[in-house]
Amino acid sequence: MTDILDELEWRDVLAQTTDVDALRKALSEGPITVYAGFDPTAPSLHVGNLATLLILTRFQRAGHRPIGLVGGATGLIGDPSGRSTERVLNTSDVVAEWVARIRVQVEKFLSFEAGPTSATLVSNLDWTAELTAIDFLRDVGKHFPVNRMLARESVSARLGGEGLSYTEFSYQILQANDYLELYRRHGCTLQLGGSDQWGNITAGVDLIRRVEGAHVHALTGKLITKADGTKFGKTAGGAVWLDGSLTSPYAFYQYWLNADDRDVVRFLKVFTFRSREEVEALEKAVADRPFAREAQRALAEDMTTLVHGEAELAAVVAASKALFGQGSLEELPAATLEAALAEVPRATVPALGVPYVDLLADSGLVESKSAARRAVKEGGAYLNNVKITDEAYVPTADDLLHGRFMVLRRGKKAIGGVEIG
Repeated sequence: MTDILDELEWRDVLAQTTDVDALRKALSEGPITVYAGFDPTAPSLHVGNLATLLILTRFQRAGHRPIGLVGGATGLIGDPSGRSTERVLNTSDVVAEWVARIRVQVEKFLSFEAGPTSATLVSNLDWTAELTAIDFLRDVGKHFPVNRMLARESVSARLGGEGLSYTEFSYQILQANDYLELYRRHGCTLQLGGSDQWGNITAGVDLIRRVEGAHVHALTGKLITKADGTKFGKTAGGAVWLDGSLTSPYAFYQYWLNADDRDVVRFLKVFTFRSREEVEALEKAVADRPFAREAQRALAEDMTTLVHGEAELAAVVAASKALFGQGSLEELPAATLEAALAEVPRATVPALGVPYVDLLADSGLVESKSAARRAVKEGGAYLNNVKITDEAYVPTADDLLHGRFMVLRRGKKAIGGVEIG
């Protein structure tokens, strides 16, 4: 078996373990069962969740049995970790819909092929829904000293601010009970999560020790940060989602392609399955040839393939090239072109009849109509990759891509779009 802890250490994702020597020994003695949980707090997982999901995937590839848990029950409650205010509770119908969507996403990253490392997917609603309030208090709650619960960082931080409801206060008990149930049902002896989950995870370790007298393990991954100080996984429009209907494959590809030189090697370690030698070669390329952006391209291609598949990668690469005159815009699928134009300056006009120079100015590619006319005169203005030489040119229906779009370009690199409608 691969030494998964060494793998996680060189990838610089390992944050905390309860007893690293005991865990290493357990891992060396044969396959163990390991789980990670994902709450349906949105209709999709985002790239921050992906860091934990890929650690779970690495454990499976190293010869261990993964369980992906979707929080059908805990998603109804809300985790106070990392929050300064109370969550708005979603309805049971909304949570159920999000559970179904997230189950599909988790399934994509795990192998369910029959064998000793076959993955399992569960919802904690399966055992929590049948738990009565009396049973919960007598069989689970009695094992939780309140003083220890109050000392947990996710709780104490809120007590110093706006306070915390009993609903969110009880979240750590529910998560701990999940670990106990998976220990009983599947022999699970390791729970992983982000480092902000440490208190909730160790609560489960302690509960199993109290109830079953067994020694189990906890491991957390580092929360990913960006060198420029902005929040990881966020764009100007919000989170970077794994669902292509929320973050298009094109936008997803561009997010990784635009990674800062200071971040890209770390992202390659955390989010790809490239070997140490491959990552080190790309690290050298960043140092020697940063202008070539080889590491960013490798990251974007690996990530887009991993999350959206090879066909979507081919489509977004074709779109990227076509926008800059290196391919056919006419051959791009409408959805791919629309997603690409959503990432650049654009104008929307109700109908044809607007002069090209007005469109160039309205899109924001130039600061004024006079600057647009100057760009045409100097030979640096393009419509659908065709040079415009007439300052008075008015686009016609023949210029529309998929009957709706036009691609504007100023010079070699400034791209904009127009949509009719």
